[in-house]
Amino acid sequence: MYRNLFSKINIEGLALKNRLTMTPLYLGYAGEGGTVSDMLLEHYRLMAGSGVAMVVVENATVDHPAGSGSNRTLRADTDDNLDGLKQLASTIKQEGALACLQINHAGRFAHATQEPLAPSAVETFGRMPRALENAEIESIIDQYADAAARAKSAGFDMVELHGGTGYLLAQFLSPRANKRNDKYGGSLENRGRFAMEVLSRVKEAVDPFPVGYRFLADEWLPDGLQLEESIQFANSLAQAGIAYISVMGGTYESFFLPEIVEKSKQEGYMLDLAAAVRAKVSVPVIAAGRLATGALADQAIAEGKTDLIGLARVLWADPQWPKKIYDGRDADIIHCNPDCGDACTQMVMKGGPAFCVAWPSDKMKKWKAKFV
Repeated sequence: MYRNLFSKINIEGLALKNRLTMTPLYLGYAGEGGTVSDMLLEHYRLMAGSGVAMVVVENATVDHPAGSGSNRTLRADTDDNLDGLKQLASTIKQEGALACLQINHAGRFAHATQEPLAPSAVETFGRMPRALENAEIESIIDQYADAAARAKSAGFDMVELHGGTGYLLAQFLSPRANKRNDKYGGSLENRGRFAMEVLSRVKEAVDPFPVGYRFLADEWLPDGLQLEESIQFANSLAQAGIAYISVMGGTYESFFLPEIVEKSKQEGYMLDLAAAVRAKVSVPVIAAGRLATGALADQAIAEGKTDLIGLARVLWADPQWPKKIYDGRDADIIHCNPDCGDACTQMVMKGGPAFCVAWPSDKMKKWKAKFV
């Protein structure tokens, strides 16, 4: 057994039974229109029952359709979905895991709308977003606060702000996406102002309630946000009372670059980013990025590179990963195949839902028979 992985840790008074978390992974399992579907509930029942200490539900929009990545993006912007969110939180907690809801505005990557919004009118994949007016920015900040309050009302244990993957919070921070010349653009302090105001308003709306942050440490683009600036911003988040920082690298504009595709096949390919952030902040850090073996994950904690391990595709490919690691059955793990051609991503880009090609054929047949 790996002692570091299965040691306890607290996040703002909440006890985590081990250092394993499920980091957000969009699979297109919500119903059309962003409802909580039977497929979504079954998925999170399996993830929470895996033995991880905390499950972070992915990408719930604060504004539909303007902030939704797709029509299958979970909605946290309306009380019409509150009963479903309550059922989702309850399902996770009944399996023994803490439940966290990630809330998000997709900005220029919103594909549920014909007019995406962004800090600046910077073309993205052939689409030109409209630059937000200051009054609209204020409105979106309120929408984050409303969504966080809804998550708390639904019974989630905490909420996570999605500042990764190149979505709206990250777009404001990025010198590539943010060309504004007002108080929200220019210097790092100004580019980070929107995220800091969102955090402040959310904490006011839900206090006392832990608020975490999915953190883009490096866009992996020459003119994008890079580690030198992002570490400074991470420190600002920590000083402002963020509960934890969940570190990632890359955006939709860099994920499919040949060199990044090759990089992402390597075990622990984002661990160096997490280590750099953890060295400068005083709050718990979550590392992710193909931390596929117990030995690697345990060593990362032992060496002080991270406080928690984030499992996304690793856990989806094999929900028994934590139990197999605990029992010393590492050789029995079903691993995400980095050479599959990113099949799951291709599925969700076509409208989803996604299935893991590494699943045994009997599991694949049962899942498809039940939900397709």
